[in-house]
Amino acid sequence: MKIKVRGKYVIGFDGQDHVILKDGEVVFERDTIVFVGREYKGEVDQVIDTGNSVVSPGFIDLNALGDIDHDIIHLEADAAKSKNLLWSEEYILKGHHEVMTGEEEAFKSLYAYTQLIMHGVTTAMPITSVFYKRWAETYEELVAAVHHAGMLGIRMYMGPSYQSGMRVVKPNGEIELYWNEKEGEDGLERAVEFVKNFDGAYDGLIRGMLAPERIETQTPENLINTKLYSEELGCPIKLHAAQGIFEYNEIQRRYHKTPIRFLYDLGFLGKGTAIPHGHYVAGYNGVSTGEGDDLKLLKETQTTIIHCPLVIGRHGSALETFARYKRSGINLALGTDTFPPDMFQNIRSGSMISRILEGEVKDSTYADFYRAATLGGAQFLGREDLGRLAPGAKADIIAINLDGFHMGPIEDPIRTMVMSGSGRDVKLSIINGRIVMKDRKIPNIDLDGIQQKGQRYFEKMRLGYMERDYQHLPEKELFNPSFKVL
Repeated sequence: MKIKVRGKYVIGFDGQDHVILKDGEVVFERDTIVFVGREYKGEVDQVIDTGNSVVSPGFIDLNALGDIDHDIIHLEADAAKSKNLLWSEEYILKGHHEVMTGEEEAFKSLYAYTQLIMHGVTTAMPITSVFYKRWAETYEELVAAVHHAGMLGIRMYMGPSYQSGMRVVKPNGEIELYWNEKEGEDGLERAVEFVKNFDGAYDGLIRGMLAPERIETQTPENLINTKLYSEELGCPIKLHAAQGIFEYNEIQRRYHKTPIRFLYDLGFLGKGTAIPHGHYVAGYNGVSTGEGDDLKLLKETQTTIIHCPLVIGRHGSALETFARYKRSGINLALGTDTFPPDMFQNIRSGSMISRILEGEVKDSTYADFYRAATLGGAQFLGREDLGRLAPGAKADIIAINLDGFHMGPIEDPIRTMVMSGSGRDVKLSIINGRIVMKDRKIPNIDLDGIQQKGQRYFEKMRLGYMERDYQHLPEKELFNPSFKVL
């Protein structure tokens, strides 16, 4: 079938950058766009008129939540209480275990991926928490996630996470790393097997990636082998690094280098490597040690930084700055990394924080962040057929409703939808030529039922913290309410 999508504004692509077409049209056949412009002369089988809306390329979320977010428990915990939310040494020694059943772990990706679709994400690279895992993601839960993604029709880059260490809290409150190198080695082998088995599944919607957990929980050997496998398999790597003071100081203590310099010297950085966060670099406001020019190393190696402004802002830190990284020639993509997976919130908050720190708007505009959420992600993935509406690109298209009273006046469609809109204003999502969401409904999906099941999952996950707490605080003390509960 050949389908035409109309909208008041179409965000097209001129070969170099996004352009705004007023009263535009996008025509696609099967999974590919064949026309972007006005007054298409050819015959079509169906017309979707989105009315007063922005027709946009779908968002590319390279650090997308793949489970039910634990961060609502963590985000207002002070430094002392944060320790209670980590694993205790006692928990490790007496036998850490899976909190959730296999069925529950299979369900979490269905919950997460429906949320992504509802918020306008068409391509995602998921991340899940390991706080409540026995160790890291399992092969089985990723297989379930593949089938959920394929059923829903979302484009995914996937692979089970792995790590050789875990942060634990000793009885005296000190945090240290507990090591099990075999877990990391076995995890990498499982991840490689997964990529070999599922890369290209569901008509190419599923692609493989390698996802070692946080840098401080990795051995140099496993990182080197990850890079070798990435080159052999032709798949990307995502590694959380340069994201926090514990990690930064731990890498300094072990290797006398910044995290970015450590990865550079290993040969780990490169065009196929993306670093979520990446803001704890030499000279960062929150560190007192470390030398060199980490941004120069990122630029030299063509490494991508996945900026997640909302989640790091919630925890009181910031990239210094988006504009500076952009001017340094570093490829910037966006990730949501928390609930809700709302790219509008991330663009809005990221732009605001960068403007505050820069003292000016240049290189911190909504348009700059919108590019990161589309073209920047596509560049990292090596996909010139994603992140844009142009002939030859994949038919990954969303429509954002501008009719809501909350939108206010329309001066510029990008500025209006980012300043006043949210993921809840996305009313149409087409991925690979398939309509996966229309009028806030996903075919054959009971969103109310998923929400209720998701709440039960969260409550069980939340109670799991009590077993791991090094002080065994009572529930009312471990989980502080905003106000006294009567």
